[in-house]
Amino acid sequence: MQKFVSIPTIESGLYMFGGHMHTVNGSWSFFEQRHQAFELMVVTEGHQITEFRDQAAVNMGPGDALIISPGTYHTNRNASATAKMTYMCLHFDFEDTQIRSRMIGLIANKLFKAETPFAQLSKATLSKIVDLSRDREHQNEFDTQVNIEIVLLKYLRDLNQLMGDVDYRHDMPYSNKEAKIGRDIVMAIENRVNNDDRSPSFNFSDICKELAISSGYGHRVFKKVYGITPLHFIDREKYKKAQRLLEYSGNSIEEIAYMVGAGNISIFSKQFKKWSGYSPSEYRKQVIHKRSVRSKNNVGYFE
Repeated sequence: MQKFVSIPTIESGLYMFGGHMHTVNGSWSFFEQRHQAFELMVVTEGHQITEFRDQAAVNMGPGDALIISPGTYHTNRNASATAKMTYMCLHFDFEDTQIRSRMIGLIANKLFKAETPFAQLSKATLSKIVDLSRDREHQNEFDTQVNIEIVLLKYLRDLNQLMGDVDYRHDMPYSNKEAKIGRDIVMAIENRVNNDDRSPSFNFSDICKELAISSGYGHRVFKKVYGITPLHFIDREKYKKAQRLLEYSGNSIEEIAYMVGAGNISIFSKQFKKWSGYSPSEYRKQVIHKRSVRSKNNVGYFE
């Protein structure tokens, strides 16, 4: 029998927005847009044309599914001038860079017909989320939101398993060399943000010099592999570190500002509010107020 089992540290950073089910009239269309997140779409009735700037359009029929990659310009419209169409969609993002890269390389911006496991999984997932969201009175309650998160997490787990069955000989949008460079950049950024408190201020050029590549090449490769810019990823990693320090450390806000590479406390406060909607002090007070872990003797503790 094992005397010690280590439980992994988990930072899923799950984020979803703009999800809905919508029945539209004939000739409906939506203007060109792009997002910093994935967009999952499933048509349940009628046909939808989704057009991209740099590749052929797809015609989605009932049960067909599509995941649109972050940063992809696209427009959606009803294929019929007269018949109604119903679709479900959800924008979502998460922290795991490797799954993100596999999704972009293997399944993003590709039409999956209704009979495929991917389309069936996607339709079942969005249907569950729509059902959980029907009761507007309780839509924002904790239980409802957690149940929706559970459905999306299960979807990502099952999606990852399905991607394991995809033939890797299919054309990938990036080479093995580019995938390795992308991973090297991720690890270098994570190391700078999390392990270098002596010199926390850095930029992407510093990362590229460390890896002996040009900044322009590094930027292009990173965006191709992960669908987001390196600056966006650096900001996200610094935000995660700032959250952890505000929640669990005894450091002052000024010390935390230095540890995430901000020039001064004012710059840090403005940036953190842009990230979270709260000032650092407001965020810390909110976390302390919410955290109430108690023992049997009603003595507060946190381990």
